[in-house]
Amino acid sequence: MADFNELTKIEDRTAEFDPADAQQNKTMGILAYIGPLVLVPIFAAKESKFARFHANQGLVLLICEAALSILGIILGLITWVLKFLLVWPFEILVLVLCILGIVSAAKGECKEFPLINKIKILK
Repeated sequence: MADFNELTKIEDRTAEFDPADAQQNKTMGILAYIGPLVLVPIFAAKESKFARFHANQGLVLLICEAALSILGIILGLITWVLKFLLVWPFEILVLVLCILGIVSAAKGECKEFPLINKIKILK
């Protein structure tokens, strides 16, 4: 069983990325965490490793949010208590991760989020 500290560890991978690329594509990194705007860096900054790193995390968070929304609709039809107890805490977690991603991108950093750091949608 995985250690709790390993599950919640934020890994800083900033040193693996070109500082000039990070400086030039901060805006693209920020857009990656604003819902459907993740498509902007995916298509407009294809050559930027920094933007693609943040776009991958933003896309994973967007997919998580979509899944939570669908689950929330289903549970909301049954009872709002289930939705409140099972979905809202995860929606808040996704929101917090989006805010952390925006801050990280604005600073020119590349920090992998726990739990989703192993999911690579974009190469």
